[in-house]
Amino acid sequence: MFLLNFFSAFGLVYVLGTALGFADSPPLVEHHDPIETDTQLSLTKVVELTLEKYPDTGWLNALEQEATALAQRGNSWTAGASQAGLGFEEATSGTLHYLNASVQVPLWNLGQRDAEQHTAKQAETSALSQAAAVKLRVAGLVRAALWDMALANISYEQAKTELAITEQLLAKVQRRVELGDLPRADFLLAQTESLQKRSVVTLAEAELMHTRKRYASITQMTKIPADFHERLAALTEIAQNHPALVAINSQIQRKQAELNAVKLVGSGQTHVAVGVNSDRGSNDERSNYTESFSIGVTVPFGGQAHLAPQLAAVNVELNRLIAEREHMSRNLEQAHHEAEHSLEVNRAELDIANELQQVAEAHLKMTELSFSVGEINLMDLLKIQSRTQQAVLNAKQRGVMLQRDIALYNQAVGVAP
Repeated sequence: MFLLNFFSAFGLVYVLGTALGFADSPPLVEHHDPIETDTQLSLTKVVELTLEKYPDTGWLNALEQEATALAQRGNSWTAGASQAGLGFEEATSGTLHYLNASVQVPLWNLGQRDAEQHTAKQAETSALSQAAAVKLRVAGLVRAALWDMALANISYEQAKTELAITEQLLAKVQRRVELGDLPRADFLLAQTESLQKRSVVTLAEAELMHTRKRYASITQMTKIPADFHERLAALTEIAQNHPALVAINSQIQRKQAELNAVKLVGSGQTHVAVGVNSDRGSNDERSNYTESFSIGVTVPFGGQAHLAPQLAAVNVELNRLIAEREHMSRNLEQAHHEAEHSLEVNRAELDIANELQQVAEAHLKMTELSFSVGEINLMDLLKIQSRTQQAVLNAKQRGVMLQRDIALYNQAVGVAP
């Protein structure tokens, strides 16, 4: 009873302190996943450390490397690798020798180099925006894991409190049974209630261990910040600078630039060939030497049919991304609506839960007094006690859920910690 009055006196401040403290007590099951609170650790730092070890890091690095490679290609003065050729001919009689050397250089088509450079810039922009989107996604995982732990810890601590209260009642009932004030059936009833509460503690402890393991799996660490509360973002709708939208838009722009660059390839690259020829007769007289210089241009044509599949492939990817953006916009709007609605509901529910807790505790106090003087039986006391404990648990949970909903709302509108 003292513990119930203690919670009533301190209200939500104590509840949140308990939820975020994660104080360990001896577990009922040997399997234990420890979590330490680090006062020097912030939510932002946890997200940064998680991002360093996140599986998508290699993919993000590859995107940056790809952008660098595209920039190198766009900055090249030639449209591809140059070719050098060397030939030697000799007549069967051995009286005439031909030696020729040439170099072929592929030239950019009109506007093609600019298009390639633009593609490289879009690839670089896309790589940066993908990193921001991944960071927001990681922040969402960390936020959810932390608040899941907080809620699980609330249930675990409340279960232990209820077990302690039930064991105190069991001791009182046992004493009164020994004195002949109560029938032995009441002792068995109180003992059954105690065992049930012990089972609830075991299950709550198991769920807490599961949430701890999920957090450790996501972050690859066993430390949590002492405080991870957030302020509610001022945004009231999904803005166009939402990291997820920026990321998908940058991918679309990159594909559009790539499609334009492929179109400018046309039938292929024009090649300029420069060569030197040397003819030598059958004797060593200089009059039999002939040196000549040649230059030629190779212009491709009729290659549209061969370019069409490549254009079609890029166009398929482009339209897939456009469709993905539409799906994402709808999903973000829905997530925003749900987060906003949940926030409003929990604000109202928290006030109701706090008031209900006060009423339930006052009722329990009266019931305990009535039981002590024999006005009601043990069954009625246990029912009212259970109802009061549920009211206390609900008030604690609503306090934590409201803070969780603020974090989820910030996640929905694209605000990273």
